[in-house]
Amino acid sequence: MTTANAPFVPPGTGWPGDPAGPGTPVAHDARQVQDLAAAAPDLPGLCARQSVCRACDRLVAWREKVAVERRRSFAAEEYWGRPVPGWGDDAPAIMIVGLAPAAHGGNRTGRIFTGDRSGDWLFASLYRTGLAVQPTSVRADDGQRLVGARMAATVRCAPPDNKPTPGERDTCLPWLAREIADVAASVRCFVVLGGFGWQGLWPALKQAGYTIPRPRPKFGHAVEAEIGPPAGVPGPVAVLGCYHPSQQNTFTGRVTTQMLDAVFTRARELAGLPPHAPG
Repeated sequence: MTTANAPFVPPGTGWPGDPAGPGTPVAHDARQVQDLAAAAPDLPGLCARQSVCRACDRLVAWREKVAVERRRSFAAEEYWGRPVPGWGDDAPAIMIVGLAPAAHGGNRTGRIFTGDRSGDWLFASLYRTGLAVQPTSVRADDGQRLVGARMAATVRCAPPDNKPTPGERDTCLPWLAREIADVAASVRCFVVLGGFGWQGLWPALKQAGYTIPRPRPKFGHAVEAEIGPPAGVPGPVAVLGCYHPSQQNTFTGRVTTQMLDAVFTRARELAGLPPHAPG
């Protein structure tokens, strides 16, 4: 694995859950992202390619700078420092789509929403609603597992100030579109965290073969929309909006535990999963 001053974990060197190996092909520009996503042999192969992408110079520089300089509270820890691939059930009924990894969360741990405050709120809610086996997610080898759910982000690298550019989102789009296509046979509900994720999901759905309503629904908490599935995939399929459990939203009360739980309980209903009985 990396040394104290290395900017990222080399593929295939033993990081828990690392999907890539030394021979995994690397995308260096938007065209290569498109080509490598389309040619991935399967979902694990796609995730491996996601996890070594170097297509966006600004994002590569930032994620690796953070992995070397580190936050003081994590100074003794090794950072992942690479794009964070999709994670969870390979045949999910619910797919959760967020914005991007946190600089000292997923960029540190190698797993989306793992090791940051937003993830603390999110995984606690997923556990209460029966979609995760533990209420916390702190590192890649902590035993956490999603149940009937999968997570991905519209942008796979931690961006400066948590703000990827539209161009970076567009470059990353084929990774998300192919991942959605690979799980389309089982997904019945997409839960989208935040407005940026909401905007990024619609072109990915269209590219994956879904029929998108016109006009596109506006983002809002608990907003629901129905989309037409790709050919040969049974419907209906729902898209469900959810305010992002960011510190700003949770500290101000814009997002509460009850609001999150209500969204994921509704997602279970829309996905056709049985009601969850806590305990």
